[in-house]
Amino acid sequence: MTRFLLGACALCLALPVHAQPATRPEQAISEARLRADIAKLVGFGTRHTLSSQTDPKRGIGAARTWAEAEFRKTSRACGNCLEIALPETSVSGERVPVPTRLVDVVAIQRGAERPNEVVIVQGHIDSRGSDVMNATVDAPGANDDGSGTVLVLEAARVLSQHKFPATIVYAVLSGEEQGLYGGKLLADYAKAQGWTVKAVFNNDIVGGSTGSDGIKDDAHVRVLSEGLRADSTDTLRAQMRRFGGENDSSSRNISRWLEGLAAQDGAGLAVRQIWRADRMGRGGDQLPFSDKGYPAVRFSVAIEDYEHQHQDVRSEGGVKFGDTIDEMDFPYLAKVTRLNVRGLAALASAPMPPVVTAKAAVSTWTDLEWQAVPGAVSYTVWRRRTDAPGWGEKVAEGVTATTLRLEHVRGDDWFFGVSARAASGAESPVASAVPGGGFGPIGG
Repeated sequence: MTRFLLGACALCLALPVHAQPATRPEQAISEARLRADIAKLVGFGTRHTLSSQTDPKRGIGAARTWAEAEFRKTSRACGNCLEIALPETSVSGERVPVPTRLVDVVAIQRGAERPNEVVIVQGHIDSRGSDVMNATVDAPGANDDGSGTVLVLEAARVLSQHKFPATIVYAVLSGEEQGLYGGKLLADYAKAQGWTVKAVFNNDIVGGSTGSDGIKDDAHVRVLSEGLRADSTDTLRAQMRRFGGENDSSSRNISRWLEGLAAQDGAGLAVRQIWRADRMGRGGDQLPFSDKGYPAVRFSVAIEDYEHQHQDVRSEGGVKFGDTIDEMDFPYLAKVTRLNVRGLAALASAPMPPVVTAKAAVSTWTDLEWQAVPGAVSYTVWRRRTDAPGWGEKVAEGVTATTLRLEHVRGDDWFFGVSARAASGAESPVASAVPGGGFGPIGG
């Protein structure tokens, strides 16, 4: 057991290091491309999941075909570095009255060192009007979720020009408005592929900055994350209840990590963490991943505009309704894209967070132990007060062992965590030493 005496000189306030390639991918993000892509998506008239799959100009089929073509164009530009996959299933349910073909459009950029370690960025391409069952009315879906779709396409364009140790998956999903079907399809696909999913960035409504009440916030983006793990068992919930962990899911620690990453970019957006799995009474395609125990968060605008989402295009009483391109804020969308790209590059460069345990019962010290992870050359040990929101206190860094004893530290008063650092300096999010604090599915 490595011993470490915690003293004032050893304690500092810090954030994890997020190393990036020398030429930073986010510098190549094009606001003009984002705008042109939104115009193309709006031009399909409707992208409703139940709309035509065969019309070459209108409907979900034409939109999916275009997205696939964009991924293939991006792949040619990087020497065919992307593998294109089209996971498919047939779905039916409350909002899908007849069995309907459902297809996700996926581009896979394999990692050079740990290809089974995967980071996913996704948005849903389907749209809707006021009546969720109306598959023929114009539903431009500019912000919901054209914004997330074009963010994914742009992320693929810029990140595919770089190589990373781990794999990045770019996904355009279908069926979200009818019941999160595209997210479930991709989560099932990830499991079938045997991927080790490090994080899922779901981008849904990320292209506007002004609400329907006129309030504007173009300085923040919301990141929503679950606290209690969706895949918790009765046994695990009982352990969390006694020993903590209800605020330390892997998704919550991805959210904390993103807040720290955003704080390092003076030209970008600040993250406002929302400690909910999704907005009140609503849902998104990150949830099927959380259900399987994969770390997943949702990016969404700081201020939602309810007059311009889930609305038919019309004017009533002098008020314009409809999810149209003129209501979007493209400089804001570019900044959300920038944060996603920085996060994807950092996570694809960093090792997996380790699995950590802490022992401190009836002792004046705390023993930490964790599993070594591929690609890590050292580890950083963190602690925070049990009532503190984030990891602010770095206990030790550059640790090459996988155990550490903290003398004169009563574990009852603290939560502990460990992050892993690569030779490049890229550092993982913190994994918490509490029940359910690991980054893999429970029992998986």
